[in-house]
Amino acid sequence: MIKRTLYFGNPAYLSTKNAQMVLRLPGKDDEEEQTRTFPIEDLGVVILDNKQITITQGLMERLLENNCAVITCDSTHMPTGLLLPLDGHSRQSERFKAQLACSKPLKKNLWQQTVQAKIANQASALEKCVPGCKTGNLRAWVDEVRSDDNLNLEGRAAVYYWSNFFPEIKGFKRDREGFFPNNLLNYGYAILRGVIARNLVGSGLLPTMGIHHRNNYNAYCLADDIMEPYRPFVDVHVKHIMKDCDDPWELTPSIKRELLTIPTLDVKIDGKRRPLMIAAEITTASLARCFTGESRKISYPYF
Repeated sequence: MIKRTLYFGNPAYLSTKNAQMVLRLPGKDDEEEQTRTFPIEDLGVVILDNKQITITQGLMERLLENNCAVITCDSTHMPTGLLLPLDGHSRQSERFKAQLACSKPLKKNLWQQTVQAKIANQASALEKCVPGCKTGNLRAWVDEVRSDDNLNLEGRAAVYYWSNFFPEIKGFKRDREGFFPNNLLNYGYAILRGVIARNLVGSGLLPTMGIHHRNNYNAYCLADDIMEPYRPFVDVHVKHIMKDCDDPWELTPSIKRELLTIPTLDVKIDGKRRPLMIAAEITTASLARCFTGESRKISYPYF
């Protein structure tokens, strides 16, 4: 079942009763308070984007028990925090040990697979969104990626990809602090990161211990590794939003609603079409099997 993503951008009081999330919205002027409920078991990601939101400890406990990722936003309305459960799988201790004992050759091989999938998806994204764009170099680089990507083909592919993906925006550069549409990409990636981190925990893995990313100040190195082949799906979605929206420059509520559909995007994994949220679960489960020695291949999605 596809888990729901809920976004709260107005003042609200969130609590729980009878295994339901209870949403109370203050009434305006003489209007009565509005109340809605959502089954907690159906929720996968909850985004809190207002300083006047109150959430009870009881609700947070229930959300985490059901492996729901809770994302908080800062004063600029960009996701800034991620809350995940500590205990997400019945074999968690065993999988933690296997993950921590992962050999360097295996890590290098897993990163090789990850980079290959990312570059292949970047090529497909360009073919879908930029008619006439040449992608032969990217397709060739997929086969040339070596163990641990020691030729840095990921970086070379990124330079080519971003210099061609938004031809309508002169001088575009992918930069977290850069101008439009970096703001849309950042928001979409934050949602994607939450989805991947949630499923890593659900598969009994530590999101902190990456196979390639090693930043001492990053609590989600493994999530940042595994989300790489998924990024082009977000890029294509952002491109569609820009095309269909009259004023895509700002992160309006309507654009945020569109970005919140990222977990339901249609992707192809293991020969079948599935929602991105389900694909992420398949990917993280396959990664866990790689750590435990049951497999040597990560299942990644493709267009």
